[in-house]
Amino acid sequence: MHLTGYVLQRLLRGLVTFWFAVTVTFFLVRLLPGDPVLAVASPSMTEEIRLRMLQEFGLDRPLAVQYFSYLRELVQGNLGISFLRSQPVTTVLMERLPWTLLLTGTALVLTVLLGIPLGVLSATRARGWVDQVVQVAGVVGQSLFVPSIGIFLLYTLGLMASIFPIGGAVKSGLTGINWFLSVAHHLVLPCLTLVMAQLAAYVLTLRSTLIEALGEEYCDLARAKGTPERKVVWKHALRNALLPTTTLIGLQIGFLVGGAVLTETIYAYPGVGRAIFEAVGQLDFPVLQGAFVLLAATVVLANLLTDLVYGLLDPRVRAG
Repeated sequence: MHLTGYVLQRLLRGLVTFWFAVTVTFFLVRLLPGDPVLAVASPSMTEEIRLRMLQEFGLDRPLAVQYFSYLRELVQGNLGISFLRSQPVTTVLMERLPWTLLLTGTALVLTVLLGIPLGVLSATRARGWVDQVVQVAGVVGQSLFVPSIGIFLLYTLGLMASIFPIGGAVKSGLTGINWFLSVAHHLVLPCLTLVMAQLAAYVLTLRSTLIEALGEEYCDLARAKGTPERKVVWKHALRNALLPTTTLIGLQIGFLVGGAVLTETIYAYPGVGRAIFEAVGQLDFPVLQGAFVLLAATVVLANLLTDLVYGLLDPRVRAG
C-alpha cells in the first residue's frame, strides 16, 4: 500500500474511533443516576425553578436533539459550560491538563528507560537466574492493579515512612527552584504507581521479541563476521525487537490515561483524572463529557502516531 493511502486509512479509522468514543460517552453520562440540577441548586427548590434550570442547561430537550447539538458544538471546539463553576469546560480542563501530561509523560519515559535494559538483561540471560527473577517479577507486576499499588505506596512511603507527600501536586507558597522541587517530590508516588503497573508488560514483551531476534540469521551472520555479542544485541537485534514494542507503547498510553484517573484520585493529584472523579460526584455533565473527549482524543492520536511510525519503520505493515 502506498504511504499516502496508508496514512489516510489510519486517519479515517482514528476519526471513526473518536466519534464512537464521543457517542458512547455522551449516552453513558446521561445514564448516571440523579438530577444534575439538584447538584447545583438546593433540593428544596420549587418545580418551576427546577424546570427553568433544566431549560437553561438544555436538558429539557429530547436526547437525540441534545446529542446532535453537542456534536455540532464539539466540531466548533465548544465543550460547553460547567454546571457548577459557570466557566467554559475548556478553561476548566486546561487548568488540569498540564498536571496529567506531566504525570503520564514522566511515567511513560521512565517505563521505556527502565524497560529496555531490563528486557535486554533478561533476554541475553535467557533461562538463567536473572531471567527467572525478571519473569516472576513480570508476572506478579501484571497481576497488580493501579489502586492496590497506589494505596500500598501511599500507606508505606507516605503515611508510615513520611518520605513523600500523600496528596496534591505542589506545596503552596513556593517559588523558583523550590517550586520545581516540590512538584518533583509530589510526583514521585503517582508516577511510581503508573510505572509499576505497566513496566512488566513492556519488559516481558521486549524480552520475548529480543530472544526471537537474536536467533535470526542476520544475527548469526554478524557473529560469524566476528562482531562482538554486545554489538549484535544492541545494534542488530534490539533495533528489530523494538518494532513490536512500538505498538505496545501506543497501547500503554491508553492504559496510562485510564490509570491516571485512578492514580490522581488516590493521591488527590489535580489532573484531568481527578476532574472526572469530581464531575461524577457532582453530576457536572459538560466537564465529565469534556474530560472523556480530551482523553479519548489523546489515546486515538497516540495510537494513530504509533501506527504511522510503525508503518514507516516496517514497510511490510503498509503492504499488509
